Amino acid sequence: MLDRTQWFLAGMSIALSLQLSQPVAAAVPVGKVLQTAQTNSSDAGDKAFKEGLQLYQQGTAQPKRSAIVKWEEALKLYRQAGDNRGQALSLLGLGRVYSDFGENQKALEYYSQSLPLFRALGDRRGEATTLNNIGNVYAELGEKQKALEYFSQSLLLRRATGHRGGEAATLNNIGSVYSDLGEKQKALEYYSQSLPLLRAVGDRGGEATTLNNIGLVYSALGEQQKALEYYSQSLPLKRAVGDRGGEATTLNSIGLVYSELGEKQKALEYYSQSLPLKRAVGDRGGEATTLDNIGSVYSALGEKQKALEYYSQSLPLKRAVGDRGGEALTLTSIGNVYADLGEKQKALEYYSQSLPLFRAVGDRSGEAATLNNISNVYAELGEKQKALEYYSQSLPLSRATGDRAGEAITLFHIAYVKRAQNNLTEALNDIESSLKIIENLRTKIASPELRSSYFATVQNRYEFYIDLLMQLHKTNPKSGYDRKALEASERSRARSLLELLFESNANIREGISPDLLQQEKSVQQQLDAIEKQRIETISAPNPNATKIDEIDKQRLALLEQYQQIQALIRTASPRYAALTQPQPLTLPEIQKQILDENTILLQYSLGESRSYLWVVTSTGLTSYELPKRGDIETAAKDFLEAITSPIQRDIPQQVAQASGNLGQVILQPAATQLGNKRLLIVPDGVLHYTPFQALTIAKPRGENNNVPLIVEHEIITLPSASSLAILRQNYGDRKPPSQNLAILADPVFSPNDERIKGKITQTTTEKLEANNLGLNQSLRASNRQWPPERLAFTRQEAQTISSLFPSASSRQIFDFDASRTTATDGNLVNYQIIHFATHGLANSQNPELSGILMSMIDDKGNLVNGFLRLTDIFNLKLAANLVVLSACQSGMGQNVKGEGMVGLTRGFMYAGAQRVAVSLWSVDDEGTSVLMQKFYQKMQQQKLAPAAALRAAQIEMMQQEKWKSPYYWAAFTLQGEWK
Repeated sequence: MLDRTQWFLAGMSIALSLQLSQPVAAAVPVGKVLQTAQTNSSDAGDKAFKEGLQLYQQGTAQPKRSAIVKWEEALKLYRQAGDNRGQALSLLGLGRVYSDFGENQKALEYYSQSLPLFRALGDRRGEATTLNNIGNVYAELGEKQKALEYFSQSLLLRRATGHRGGEAATLNNIGSVYSDLGEKQKALEYYSQSLPLLRAVGDRGGEATTLNNIGLVYSALGEQQKALEYYSQSLPLKRAVGDRGGEATTLNSIGLVYSELGEKQKALEYYSQSLPLKRAVGDRGGEATTLDNIGSVYSALGEKQKALEYYSQSLPLKRAVGDRGGEALTLTSIGNVYADLGEKQKALEYYSQSLPLFRAVGDRSGEAATLNNISNVYAELGEKQKALEYYSQSLPLSRATGDRAGEAITLFHIAYVKRAQNNLTEALNDIESSLKIIENLRTKIASPELRSSYFATVQNRYEFYIDLLMQLHKTNPKSGYDRKALEASERSRARSLLELLFESNANIREGISPDLLQQEKSVQQQLDAIEKQRIETISAPNPNATKIDEIDKQRLALLEQYQQIQALIRTASPRYAALTQPQPLTLPEIQKQILDENTILLQYSLGESRSYLWVVTSTGLTSYELPKRGDIETAAKDFLEAITSPIQRDIPQQVAQASGNLGQVILQPAATQLGNKRLLIVPDGVLHYTPFQALTIAKPRGENNNVPLIVEHEIITLPSASSLAILRQNYGDRKPPSQNLAILADPVFSPNDERIKGKITQTTTEKLEANNLGLNQSLRASNRQWPPERLAFTRQEAQTISSLFPSASSRQIFDFDASRTTATDGNLVNYQIIHFATHGLANSQNPELSGILMSMIDDKGNLVNGFLRLTDIFNLKLAANLVVLSACQSGMGQNVKGEGMVGLTRGFMYAGAQRVAVSLWSVDDEGTSVLMQKFYQKMQQQKLAPAAALRAAQIEMMQQEKWKSPYYWAAFTLQGEWK
């Protein structure tokens, strides 16, 4: 929602002070009775006017309505007194308050009476203010060209009178109109003229309005991170000046950004703050917009009826205030809901109402979106050609308005229809064009979390692309489409992790010529300028085709120059290029950098209609089609239930059946290729939770079918193949730490622990919770008790493990010393292996609340913060070959589409660990202790690499009657380096 600046308060206050300072006659001569009556009326008018102004400045609906009464009273008195200036100001005030309430026709009536009075008085500032406000009314009514005419008249007068604050306001309003018309670059030009003027005159409210509007432009252009930066500057200014309506607008804008990035609940929080403020100030148009936005969130969350309720509240408000563009938007939104509910004809009815409204108000972005939605309905009704006709109308509009996200969506939909028509090659071109835009938009989001959220919202495009390539592979098996599909899969996963890993160890400016960096910056600026010129040319009423071709040629030449400079930078600093334009590995790079002749990569991609498995060896690639995602999810959940449920896990037949069922689905097709080789597994979706080592594959007749995969294979899981390459790059030239082992175990969690005196009380518990913020929430999310129970076997585990290492190069950290302070004091950087034998917590809803539980009480009985949160882990500086989280669910986290598991593992990888051993479920305390002891024995005494040592320990465990159930030995998995 654009924030327009309506000016009258400053002018009115100044004019009023001048009027009130006029001298009043001390006596009333007999011959001047009429003049005295007029003077008295004028004085009474001033008093009523001033009271109205004070009421209006309170900013909420009821005082504003009371202001109307006062200003109507003032107007009547000023008319009796023949006071034209007082009349003009009262009319201006009445127009403004009716405009605030969305009663635009009534506002126009008052402004139209005010304007000739200001002109008759020769008051050019008052005239300029009224022209500005009339322009705002026409803008709200969707008559954009008429609005521009009034703003242009106002701007000339404001410049002529040297009114810089007023000039800035009108520049802002002109920018808002161009933004509404889809001319975003032109809007930015006007805003950038307005902003320094507002700052120069100290108008913080106006500055906040313009900052909000600049944010809206960047949001529309798909640059959500930049939009947030401007909103974050606007919001405190709005609050500082007490502009509650403006505050509500900016809260609404922030909510829109989070909604666009897929953070729907966060968006809802901002909308919920905005709505009561809009109602309090009586802004019915703003209230309607916020109701729309809340409806869109509920629609995205699948609550369609709730969405309709909000839209049905919004629509009459939009109509009441005469906001035809807003009405069109709500009608389109209602159409979208009916389309989702399968009521296609009803959806088309709403779209057919909204489309002419968008066209009438000149909203080309809204028109493009509605055309796109009509196309979607026809596509679903099987009228493919009709759908393509509407898409072909939508696409140039999105391009003309610079709506890159809208362009990407339309290209995706066109590709979808063309695939349905079996026009696979054209579909491929369209989806690749769509993905190029997505990659570009993604890089403009600085926050890794928001970047991940955005990438999750577009994963269906990558899924479609992969499926399309594999369908082309079926018909053209020798054309390399399966290779492209694998590389697309690699591009679609763990990208934020890749960038974090790049960032963690890269001094990107070191060794780069300043001249080279300046060249790159210069070409980037030229590209920005040519893109701006291109949008302006395409957006012209009659675009010049010759000029567009010329611009495109210049753009291609600049892009080529930019790529050449990047190649020079990549040569000088590969890490810099990777940070600015991350490059996931290609098939030859995977084969050369990740695999050897004894190692195979299994990469999965789960899809709505079918899934895929690529088996990559150092010399070849084979692909397999698997069942759809839903079937695999069912089998995977049954398997996990069978091996973790207290009822089923000790019944070998049930475990074997569930294991065999999932193995049959996801491994059996590739069984003949596996041999006895090491398996690097890149899972997808539910497979992130799957202990592959416990799966079984059907054997030839006569052989034992119930042999877990771990017996014949060393198994390592990876977020992506590329992530291992970056890990290796980061530690390749790193000097190994001088010490062998640091082990933190058996912390003190509770005041009633036998290691300290005193009993636990309610007061102590409350203090304990206060010192460990977020921990209780994490415990509840993980179904754990508070305070956490002591893990008795971890001490024995730690002592046995430590005994395998020379005492001079190892450190045992027990009891009170196993604390958050010890973990973060910087000394862990000196150890090759770091072992945490304590509780781990994985929060799948809020990964930032995941962490490791350390001592919560010191040796004096004082309560301390013992929650080593994920954010703390990211800030650790480690050089470890191995981090072991001998804790419950330490390998879990939030499974983010396109990112995989977001949790403790990536925190330790970012901090500098080569590999991390973690668990997938809550593990038996004694069983974990036994497994860990065997694991370290294999590493120290048999000199096995960590992956081989874990495998050997798990095989030994399963051969013992007590521990043979996979529940005891299969939870632990190694992520990261396998060598």
